[in-house]
Amino acid sequence: MTAEPTPKPLPPAARRTDAERNRAKILTAAREAFADPDAEVSMAEVARRAGVGMATLYRNYPGRPELLQALYADEVDAICQAAETVDGQSPGEALQAWLRQLFTFFAGKRHLAAELLKHTDRGDPLFDGGRARVVAAGAPLLAAAQAAGTIRGDLDIEQVLDLVHAVATIRGDPARVQPLLQAALDGLRGLKAG
Repeated sequence: MTAEPTPKPLPPAARRTDAERNRAKILTAAREAFADPDAEVSMAEVARRAGVGMATLYRNYPGRPELLQALYADEVDAICQAAETVDGQSPGEALQAWLRQLFTFFAGKRHLAAELLKHTDRGDPLFDGGRARVVAAGAPLLAAAQAAGTIRGDLDIEQVLDLVHAVATIRGDPARVQPLLQAALDGLRGLKAG
């Protein structure tokens, strides 16, 4: 009887690539699962949606708090990256396009934030660090739009973020909330001397 050949272990680079692929699949599955405000999302459900085993899930995220924190950090990374790559014909249009993305970020994270707060203290540096990064990402867009005279000069980036966040917390049909966002963005436009 001949012995089966022992499978050769993957080289370290291939293991890292596979691990990164699994992490990305888990975060994508968690993002989709937590996007449904009515869903009760278990770790098993995230693993099922990601197509990975529970051992793989827990190897990457030892518990629910770590998964939620990683998901939040990933979302903050995406909105900060969007500030660097946003399209717009003018600085004011670029800022407003990014603020629309920020609105979607805020509106879509209501359920995630509630879940995260169940496992994390509101004073956790994760939240302040995320806000600081978003402020830093948006500040150059606001400064450019204000310098171009297309956005009011009497507001700072934190006030603008608070305005967009306030509109994003309004519950209801998106068809009802979108005009409110547009009214808020219209109010940011610079007043032309007539």
